[in-house]
Amino acid sequence: MKGRLMSRLLYRIGFFSGGHPWRVLAAWVLIAITAFMLNASLGGAPDESFSLPGSSSQRAADAISDRFPQETLMTSNVIFHAEAGITTPAAKAAVQQAVTALAEGTHVIAVGDPFDPRGPTVSEDGSTAFATVAFDTDVVSPEDFEEANSATLAARDAGIQVQYDGSLGYAKGDAEPGSEIIGIAVAIIVLAIAFGSLVAMSFPILVALIGLFVGTSLIGVASGLMPMPSIASTVGVMIGLGVGIDYALFILARHRQNLEDGMTVPEAIGRANATAGLSVIFAGVTVVLAIVGLYISGIPMMAAMGWASAIMVLVSMLAAVTLLPAMLGIAKRRVNSLKVPFVKPRPAFDPNSVSTRWTSRVVNRPVRYGAVAALMLVVLAIPVLSMRLGFTDAGNDAPTTTTRQAYDLIAENYGPGGNGPLTVVVDTAGTDADANEAAVRVVAAISGVPGVASVDSPVFDDTKTLAVIGVTPTTGPQDEATSTLLTYLRTDVIPQAVGSSKADVSVTGSTALSEDVSSRLQSRMPWFLGAVIGLACLVLMFLFRSVLVPLKAAALNVLSVGAAYGVIVAVFQWGWGSSLIGVQETVPIMPLAPMLMFAILFGLSMDYEVFLLSRVREQYLKHRDPKRAVVEGVGSTARIITSAALIMIAVFGAFILSTDVVAKMFGVGLAVAVLLDVTLVRLVLVPAAMSLLGHNAWWLPRWLDRWLPHVNLEGDDVAADELARHHEVGDTPEEQVLVLVNR
Repeated sequence: MKGRLMSRLLYRIGFFSGGHPWRVLAAWVLIAITAFMLNASLGGAPDESFSLPGSSSQRAADAISDRFPQETLMTSNVIFHAEAGITTPAAKAAVQQAVTALAEGTHVIAVGDPFDPRGPTVSEDGSTAFATVAFDTDVVSPEDFEEANSATLAARDAGIQVQYDGSLGYAKGDAEPGSEIIGIAVAIIVLAIAFGSLVAMSFPILVALIGLFVGTSLIGVASGLMPMPSIASTVGVMIGLGVGIDYALFILARHRQNLEDGMTVPEAIGRANATAGLSVIFAGVTVVLAIVGLYISGIPMMAAMGWASAIMVLVSMLAAVTLLPAMLGIAKRRVNSLKVPFVKPRPAFDPNSVSTRWTSRVVNRPVRYGAVAALMLVVLAIPVLSMRLGFTDAGNDAPTTTTRQAYDLIAENYGPGGNGPLTVVVDTAGTDADANEAAVRVVAAISGVPGVASVDSPVFDDTKTLAVIGVTPTTGPQDEATSTLLTYLRTDVIPQAVGSSKADVSVTGSTALSEDVSSRLQSRMPWFLGAVIGLACLVLMFLFRSVLVPLKAAALNVLSVGAAYGVIVAVFQWGWGSSLIGVQETVPIMPLAPMLMFAILFGLSMDYEVFLLSRVREQYLKHRDPKRAVVEGVGSTARIITSAALIMIAVFGAFILSTDVVAKMFGVGLAVAVLLDVTLVRLVLVPAAMSLLGHNAWWLPRWLDRWLPHVNLEGDDVAADELARHHEVGDTPEEQVLVLVNR
C-alpha cells in the first residue's frame, strides 16, 4: 500500500506541477533566493583542518593544542633561495627587509628570523633559508597572500627565489579549469543527439543548474555549521551535476514516450513522474542513505563530504520530480520542437537497433558473454591487492604552483623528511613520572634508529609535564619507508624506551594521522560495506519483489567498484598513464577515497539498475517471457542509460583537468566506474545473469510477499484510479485530466 501511495503522490505532483507550472517555478525561485541569502549570512569558509577523534595521533595533537597554544598557531613558511648563496651581505639584507615587511601583514603576529643565532634556518650549503609566518586567523585569505607577496618584492628584485608553503601558498588561488563547463558542454551534445530536439535537450540542463545553485548554497550554509573541506564542495558539485542531469533525463525520456503513446500532456507528465520519477526517488534515496552511511567511518571530514554529496543528491532528486514537470507543463507538446539537424527520431524500442540485437546475442549465450565480462572486471580489480593508503601533500601539486616549488626546495636543501616531520609527545600529567627523564630516554632511543635524520631537543610546557620532540625522517611523508619507520617507533622503540614508566608517549603529525586514518577505515570498512549493500538489497527487494535480483545487483556492483579501485591504483600508485592526466609522480591512494567512492558508486549504480530492471519487470509482467523481457527492457532503455552514462562520465572526467590530485583521483575513479557499469555490467552481465535466472529472477517467498508492500512501477492502476475518482465530471479522459489538474 505504501508503494501505491508513493506512486499516487508522485502522479499528483506531476499533474499539479504540469498544470500549475508558474506556481512551482515561483516556489523554486523563492527556494533559490532563500538558500543564497542564508549562505551569504550564515555560510562559512572551507575548513581544511583534519581530526581523528579517539586516535593516539589526535590525542597527542590535542595535548599540544591545549598546553602549547603558542605551538599551534596557523603558520606557513616563506622559502628564500639563491644559487649564489643566501648569506651574502646583499642577499641577507634583502631577506631581512622582506621579513620586516612580512611582520606588518594584517593578520601576521610573528615572523621568524632565518638568521637568528638561537635557531637559524639556513641550509647547510647556505643557498636556502625560510621564515615561519604566524597568523591570528584560521583562514589565510588571498589578500594575506598578496600582502606577503608585496612584502617579499625586495628579495625577488635582488634575484632571490621566493616560494610559499602551507595555507599561505594555497591562498594564492591558482586558477582551475572550468570542469563544470566542460561537463555541461558534453551533456548538451549528448542530449541533443539523444532527443533530437533543442527544447528537450535544454530541460535536464536547466534543472541540473538550478539544483546545483541551490545545492551549493546549502553546502555553504552547512560550512558555517560544521567543518567542511573544499574537496567536499568539489565532490558535491561533481555528483550534483551528474545526477541532476541524469534524473531529469530519465523522467523526460518517459514523458516523451508517453506523448508518443497518445497521452495528453498532463497525463504524460503524471505517468512519467509515477514511473520513472518513482525510480528516481528510490535510486536517489539509496544514494543519499549510502553516502550518509559514511558517518560510520568516525572521521569528521568523511562525514562532511558525505553530507555535502547527500545535499546535492537530495536537491537534484526533488528538482527532477517537481521543477522538471513544471517546465514540461509550460512546453506542452512543444517539448519536441526545434529539431536537431541530421538527427532522426527513433522509437523507444526498436527491434532492429544495435542494443536490441546485442542483448539478444547475450541472452542467447549468457555464459560465454558473462564469463568474459566478469573476467575483465576481475583482471582490472587485481591492483587493489597492492593498494597503499596515504594523504597527498604539496609534493603532488602541479610543478608550476608555489606550494610544489616550496616543497621541492625544502626536500632538496633540508632532506625529504623536512616536509613531513613526526612529533613525539611525552605526557606525564596526573602521574608521578618525570617528563624530563622520559623525554631524554625517548630521544636517546630514537636517535639511533635507521631512517631518522635528526631528533630535536625536547621542548616542555610551563608545568614541565608535557614534552614535544620533533623527529625528521630521512624519507618523505608519502614514502612507504616513513610509514614503516612510524610503525617501528610506535610498536618497538618507544615502548622499550619508556619501559615501566607511566609516561604516555604518542606520535602525531601528518604521517601519523594518515596511518591512523587507514587503520580506522580498515576496521570499519566491513560494517560500512554491510550497511550499504544490505540497504541496497532491501530497497531492490522492496521495489522489485524479488530475492535474487537484489543479490545479483549487489554482487555485480561490488565487482564493478572493485575494478574502478584497481584502475586508480594502477594510474596513481603504479603510475600507469599518470603523466597523461598531469600527475608526474606516483602517489598513494587518499585514505578517504575508497569508502567515499564506494558509497557514491554503489548508490549511482542503483540509478541504472532501477531504471533498467523496472522496464524489464514491466515487460515481464505483460507476457511472462523472461528472456524476451530482458531484450525489450534493455533495448528500450539502452539509449537513455548510455546517454546518461556519457554525461556522467563527461562530468566526472572533466575534473581530471583539476590541478588538485585528489580531484583527479575522484574524477578518474568515478568516470571509469560509470564506464564499466554501463558497458560490462548493464549491457553484458545484467542481461546474462537475468537470462540464466529466468523466471527465478522474480521469485519471492510467499510469507515475504505478504509482508512486503506493493510498489507500482508501471503506474497504470494509479493513473486509472486517479481518473476514475473524477469520472462523474466528464466522460472523456481529457476532461477528467483537466479536472484533476485544477484540483
